Amino acid sequence: MEKAKTDFKDIAELKKIVKQSSDFNTIQISIESHRLSISYFKTLIDEKSLQSNVILPLQNRALDSEFRQLEDLKAWIPIEDVEITDQAEDVQAKLLKGYAVAALDEDDRKHALIPISNREGFRKTNDTENEFSVVGPKVGFVEDIDTNIGLLRRQINIPTLVVKEIMIGSTSKTRVAIVYIDGVTNKQYVQTVEQRLKQIDYDVIFDTSQLDQFISDNSLTPFPLFLSTERRDRVVYALINGQVAFISDGSPYFVTGPSTLFDFFLSPEDYYLPWILGSFFRMIRIFGVIFSLFATSMYIAITTFHYEVIPRDLLEPLIFSRKNVPFPPLLEVLFLEITIEFLREAGARLPTKIGQTLGIVGGIVIGQATVLAGLTSNILVIIVAFSALASFATPIYKMSNAIRFLRFPLIVASSIWGAPGLFIGLGFLLVHLTRLTSLGVPYIVPINPLRIQDLKDSFIRPSYQFTNDRPRYLRPNSLVRYKPGHFKRENDLDRE
Repeated sequence: MEKAKTDFKDIAELKKIVKQSSDFNTIQISIESHRLSISYFKTLIDEKSLQSNVILPLQNRALDSEFRQLEDLKAWIPIEDVEITDQAEDVQAKLLKGYAVAALDEDDRKHALIPISNREGFRKTNDTENEFSVVGPKVGFVEDIDTNIGLLRRQINIPTLVVKEIMIGSTSKTRVAIVYIDGVTNKQYVQTVEQRLKQIDYDVIFDTSQLDQFISDNSLTPFPLFLSTERRDRVVYALINGQVAFISDGSPYFVTGPSTLFDFFLSPEDYYLPWILGSFFRMIRIFGVIFSLFATSMYIAITTFHYEVIPRDLLEPLIFSRKNVPFPPLLEVLFLEITIEFLREAGARLPTKIGQTLGIVGGIVIGQATVLAGLTSNILVIIVAFSALASFATPIYKMSNAIRFLRFPLIVASSIWGAPGLFIGLGFLLVHLTRLTSLGVPYIVPINPLRIQDLKDSFIRPSYQFTNDRPRYLRPNSLVRYKPGHFKRENDLDRE
């Protein structure tokens, strides 16, 4: 499969492609016997500058001067560096950089490129807050939909980035933008998302997360079936892979899909570090979530039913730590787990500085006090603390919420049946995962159904030599992202 077409040699073909986007506008101005058309992306230009420096001067000058040819535009408007060209490559490059393109009559091949890009407002209050990474860009989205689309267009600088805008909400009339790359994204996903969004009958849309729930394939699951993010680089990565993204006005979060379980363990930081380190940290995340899910339920199963599996050297300290605890392991675990949830919720709702202090001091004081009071064992305090930390190993907050919730059914099952109960719970969980889909794509692909070629970017992060193809399970129209080059590494001494 060939690489997607992104460069156009014909201006008419270029205009046909960009007209698919809702943020592409064309206005007509009549000047004597001529008709001047001005085309632009409203998310990339400064519309005040367009009105005051282009449209008004043209209308005022037309009253006392004669407009003969497109070159007269340079003298009529108070903007420097206006270019006249008939090359489609120049028109495409400038249009996507925030230029307005003016042409006389529809059959004229000459075009004037007017620089009126919006250079302000893109990095004032749009740093990422909840998805922080040490390495890489910190650009996040804001609550203005036009600014967010502009941020995407500055990163994905191709005319085939299509933005479709619809209105949702019987009372709010909220603007919702569907974004995808034409020639890459499978049209079936675009049509499915658009159809489901248009069928929503709701009064007020407050956030994109509501739309996520409305169009989900299965509403009876704790797992997020769409990935919600405030990071620009994560949305860009999803789009170039062949996924669909959408956002509502007033929300700083994009939602991308179809998503799989592995998408929630990927961090943009993985791709900014050497692949060996990125793979190591990704596997740490996966192990951390597994530990968080099963650690406390295994403690209950072992201390209630299976003492024989505990090594002799560990059995004595465990008995010593539990000899003064009056409660069975189930109540002991539930008490600590619910206490951790109280601290976590209180810390999230309080102001940042107070919340951090409460989480640290509250965790230390309550943990020490419960052990001294004989309500819990000190070994369980360690296990619950590690489990709480590991639940945040996934970069997506929605997935960490699902992990926190799923611990409790497993705790109850292991307290009733021990290890068999734990395996029964695990079996139900695996069956549930295999039945989930996101826009019709199996949730745990490439494991089930098995896609060996797509496993290369799942458990580990491979070298860039092996990530040049898009995931096949997304059925993209263009499979090739880029062509990795092979070059000979030379030393300076070899050249002498």
